[in-house]
Amino acid sequence: MRILAVDPGSKHIGLAISDQTGTIANPLQVILHVSRPVDAAAVAELAKSTQAGEIVVGQSLDEAGVPTFEGRRSQRFAEAVKLQTDIPVVLWDEAFTTQAARAARRRMGATRRKRGGHLDDLAATVLLQDYLDYGRPKD
Repeated sequence: MRILAVDPGSKHIGLAISDQTGTIANPLQVILHVSRPVDAAAVAELAKSTQAGEIVVGQSLDEAGVPTFEGRRSQRFAEAVKLQTDIPVVLWDEAFTTQAARAARRRMGATRRKRGGHLDDLAATVLLQDYLDYGRPKD
């Protein structure tokens, strides 16, 4: 089963998709944030077109495990996606995904100039791989 991961942001929304076996995460694309309903509809349509069986939305939590301001925005976004599709939507802690994406870009040998810009699709990939490795219920 394919799983779609969403790294929602205030400007961009990073998306990643797993392989058919739900083992390996790959960057998919970045969409520009328009509004919660429009973004949710776009994510739901993308999940349908990629035949995803589950949608994972990244949520930032503080040290006590309580959603931060951005984490509460992610919760509202996940609820909006649930209104657009019958595909299950789950929230997953996105702690350090952007830092991990930045580090991965460095390890890939990207020059400092090419490391600039958004990392949203890579952050979604890190989020999804973390979910696949540690959070997804095992069959």
